[in-house]
Amino acid sequence: MDHMTHADLRSDTVTRPGRGMRSAMADAEVGDAVYDDCPTTKRLEAMTAELLGAEAALLFPTGTQSNLAGLMAHCGRGDEFIVGQAAHAYRNEGGGAAVLGSIQPQPLPNDPDGIIDLSTIAAAIKPDDFHNPITRLLALEDTFNGGCLADEYLVEATDLARNHGLATHLDGARMMNAAVATGREPAWIARRFDSVSLCLSKGLGAPVGSLLAGPRELIERARRIRKMLGGGMRQTGVIAAAGIYALENNVSRLREDHDRATRLAEIFHEFPELGAGQARTNMVFMSPSGIAMDDFTAFLVDRGIIVGGSYGTLRWVTHLDVDDEAIESVGRACKEYFDR
Repeated sequence: MDHMTHADLRSDTVTRPGRGMRSAMADAEVGDAVYDDCPTTKRLEAMTAELLGAEAALLFPTGTQSNLAGLMAHCGRGDEFIVGQAAHAYRNEGGGAAVLGSIQPQPLPNDPDGIIDLSTIAAAIKPDDFHNPITRLLALEDTFNGGCLADEYLVEATDLARNHGLATHLDGARMMNAAVATGREPAWIARRFDSVSLCLSKGLGAPVGSLLAGPRELIERARRIRKMLGGGMRQTGVIAAAGIYALENNVSRLREDHDRATRLAEIFHEFPELGAGQARTNMVFMSPSGIAMDDFTAFLVDRGIIVGGSYGTLRWVTHLDVDDEAIESVGRACKEYFDR
């Protein structure tokens, strides 16, 4: 953020490591992680595996690479994975599964809450015929646009996949938000899936890093894939220390982000022209009508408030660098805009 910006609500990816995290990074014990002898990285991977109830976990530089390695560990060339049409792994990761993994996506419509209809999933599973790709995997995302997948759906969707011989992968970039919001243990969510990708550099506040967790055999396949994708890094203890700090200190505080998103939604509902929805964990979406969106966002920028969006929708995301005063400043700016 520049010196004029005091409320950056574009994404929880804009978080910056605080003093405690920076201190942990500076003091980190390091080794060469490609040789698997970095003690801090191994500690992060072990604590993540325990947190998610998995046999093993592996550190990646990005969530995109962690998702891709997970898909490639499950699927071979010409295999197929079922995924939501609006899911990050299909829509926002550069087509990596197809381009680099030679894996065919079978995108299906997402409901607004992220659910893919169970009967639609079942109908999309290809019969055993050499004309067809082999459907290997169902990939889901939680949270999805800030919303949590319902417990019942997580059980039913993953049971459906297994009953049809499919593996399951969770893009759990923000699954800690889901765990905090639902009161579920992270392991309860993760154990429904054969592999889980967890991001450290969103609401958890680390500067970089995601982890892939799952059975040890699958994680070892992913280790080979990570090297092939250019994700083998050396003295990763410096960034692993940030991840450890994030998991130890920044999980329960996600509730503060959720509360601030709820407050944002309350503010926006005072101005019907903004077309704001309800808070969904740490996100509020709006589709303004009757006002020029570019004019509205430019007005906010002049007051040090920036927000992201596209195609007529704005997405407001709360995170650890957004405090109560920043939220109230948004309210004052909205009132000033409509009082003109």
